[in-house]
Amino acid sequence: MAYDFDKIARDYDRMNHLMTLGLDCLWRRRAVRGLHGNVLDVACGTGDMVVELLKHGCTVTGVDLSEEMMAIARQKAPAATFMLADAEHLPFPDEAFDAVTCAFGVRNFVHLEQGLSEMLRVLKPGGTMVILELATPDSAWARPFYQFYTKHVIPWLGSRIAGNREAYTYLPESIERFPKGEAFLNILRHSTTHIQHCHHRRLTFGVCRRYTITR
Repeated sequence: MAYDFDKIARDYDRMNHLMTLGLDCLWRRRAVRGLHGNVLDVACGTGDMVVELLKHGCTVTGVDLSEEMMAIARQKAPAATFMLADAEHLPFPDEAFDAVTCAFGVRNFVHLEQGLSEMLRVLKPGGTMVILELATPDSAWARPFYQFYTKHVIPWLGSRIAGNREAYTYLPESIERFPKGEAFLNILRHSTTHIQHCHHRRLTFGVCRRYTITR
């Protein structure tokens, strides 16, 4: 079950930047390179990905299930369009967008394959879908440090800064459960036949993965 992000909307940006040491901003900037045209950002949250897309001259629509998060996004990116919508039932016709993005949102889908299928349904043939998602690192030396940080430091920060230890205990647990790398791509391949090419890249020792899919 996905967490109710309305509860943490106010402190979401500050916690994201703190937890990742600001690397989340770098990951988003790299993710939007080469994207153009009419772009849909799924699980847009507080709009950081939308802001990056606008900087690249894209026309952007953001969708999310949290009205509190999107209220912040609307303030950051007044040039974008925002809609309250479920990623598993997108309110758009087939092949409506030149690109589709999702940053740190797919692991919160209740039905992952359905959400992925919907994102590809609204993507034009030849279009690109880019997904950023956090992951446990593969490196044997990095993993112990990562696990200590995510299981102890992040919940402590959530309690001290956001006043919500529960939300930031859920975060590392959801990352650990979520399939990564080829396991995720295999789920993607099984969710639709509309894929020409897909690959993933490890970012920052594998704590973030960038998935690039061409329809």
